[in-house]
This record gives sequence, C-alpha cells and structure tokens, in this order.
Amino acid sequence: MSQDPLIAARDLTVSYPLGRGLLGSRSKLNAVDGVSISIQRGQFFGLVGESGSGKTTLGRALLKAAPISAGTIAYRDGERSFDLTSLKGADLKDYRKRAQLIFQDPYAALSPRMTVRDIIAEPLEVMSLTKSRAETDERVREIAAKCRLNLEHLRRFPHAFSGGQRQRISIARALVSGPRFVVADESVAALDVSIQADVLNLLKQIQADMGIGFLFISHDLSVVAHVCDAVAVMYLGQIVEVAPTRSLFARPRHPYTSALFSAIPALDPDAPKTAEKLEGEIPSPANPPAGCKFHTRCRFAQDACKTSVPALREVAPGHRAACHFAADFDFSRPAASARSPR
Repeated sequence: MSQDPLIAARDLTVSYPLGRGLLGSRSKLNAVDGVSISIQRGQFFGLVGESGSGKTTLGRALLKAAPISAGTIAYRDGERSFDLTSLKGADLKDYRKRAQLIFQDPYAALSPRMTVRDIIAEPLEVMSLTKSRAETDERVREIAAKCRLNLEHLRRFPHAFSGGQRQRISIARALVSGPRFVVADESVAALDVSIQADVLNLLKQIQADMGIGFLFISHDLSVVAHVCDAVAVMYLGQIVEVAPTRSLFARPRHPYTSALFSAIPALDPDAPKTAEKLEGEIPSPANPPAGCKFHTRCRFAQDACKTSVPALREVAPGHRAACHFAADFDFSRPAASARSPR
C-alpha cells in the first residue's frame, strides 16, 4: 500500500452558526473540530462513535458536501491532485467523478419512478462520462454484474427488491462513475444481520478488485472489526483515537474507546455483563467543556483533564490517542487498579 495518502484532512473544522446570544454575541457549533486523518489508496478506514459525534459531517466534508470552515483536505490519486477547501467549477465536477457516497437507507435512496437501469446510469449521464446509450448500457451491465445484479433486475423498479438488493443497487450507482474514494455512511445499519454480512463481503471484494479507498462510517464495532484495516474513534467532533484495527481492539488507549468496546454484546448469553456505564450526559457541541471534552463522563479523569486539551499523540507504533494518560492506564480494568506499572 502506498504511503502517499489518497485523501488527507489537516485540522479540519466544520462550523454552523447558531445565531446571536447574550449581548449580541454570535455563537457557533463545531460539528467537526480540528480533525486530522489520512486514508490510503485501497484502504478500508473505519469511523466510529456515538450518534451526534460528527461522523456523517466529517464524511460529507471529505466529499466537499459540507462547508469547510478551517483546515485543509488534500486529494491525490496519481492522475490529479485537489485542494478541496478551494475547489469549485470544473475541478469540483471532476472530483465528483472520483468521490462518491453510499447512503444509509436503501429504501429512501432510490427513486421509485426509475428502473434499476436508469438509477445506475444516472451518474454517467449527469457527468457526461459516456458518449452513447450503448456505451452507457455496457457500463451499467458491467457494474451491475460486480454487484451481483443480473439483466432481469435492470428492468425492474426498486419496490420489487429486498433491502439487501436495494443496497446493492445503491452500491452499483456509487461505483458506476469509477470513483477512487467512497464514503459508506452506515451502509448496512438498516439491514438484517445475515444481509449485512453479504453486503460487507461485497464491499470488500469491490475494494480488492477496484482499489477503492473507503471511509466506512458505523456505530457497530463488530462490523468495523470484520472489514476495516484501520479505525478512528470520534467524540464530540474530535478524533480521540486512531489505530490499525487489530491494535485498537487488542488494547484501546482511550477510555471512550474502551467504553464502546465494553458495550459489544457477547455471543454467550450466560456470559457476565461487562458493559461500562458512562455517567452523565453528552455535552452540547455548542458549549463543550474545557480541557478534554470527555472528562465529564470519564471514570479516569484527573485535574489535568479539566484544564488541558490532550494532543492526539502516538502511544504505540501507528497507534495514536488523545488522552493525557494513554500510556499510564489500562482502560479495560477498573479505575482503582488501572494504572500500569512503570
């Protein structure tokens, strides 16, 4: 895998104005707050966190579909390079061919008035990627076959298909333009478990065949463990931990990641319950706490956590965490006995 990233965000911030507060002051909400991540060519990169943590907004920003307030996003695929923060006009249209989105809900994402053939062909026609109907049909049939759709399926309307089949149609539509980067936003969350496995295996096969870089957004850590090469954990608009999947699951270096892991259901129904209860409410992103944003719910919090913002630093090879005590505590153990021996 190349060391030159396909897409890289540096200190990325996405803010939304909230209107005027007391004394006429203007307030804002930082949905994404100073995020830096890199996704390699052909990499399956996972992004996890609670609802409202900013995962979808980050994915939309990487697609140039959300307003970028600060920071930079660089895209390189060997043919062209883009600085997404200033992209517009013909360059933005060119980037749209290279970056696509797979939506979460396969029932709402497809027009009920279009045949499957027309749904998949629409990006080709809108972007003028083919010169004739015959060329369009050939490309549609090719990508449909990759997504396990046959010719008979192309003549039907979406209502004739199950959720898993509809999601394969959505995947085919996203891939028909030949993108190099795809954001899959909770793309299996609405499907049954057995269908999830089929769609995930399809995405992995497409990744291997086409060399696409995926940002896979999910709240299901068991799914992320199955498909992702690396994982970033997001909390209140910030990345708090990022590591190769095996390293992250072997030993989380942030207490928030550890709490998420503890909530994964055990396969054994008689196994003791190990879910860690996070005390308190999620702070408002419009008024985040000082210091570490997680300290108000963290059982390991110290005085330094309340005043000093922890940097996202490397604590093991390829493993970074934004915690003052990432190297001092074993977060999988109770707080009273979690300090690692020196």
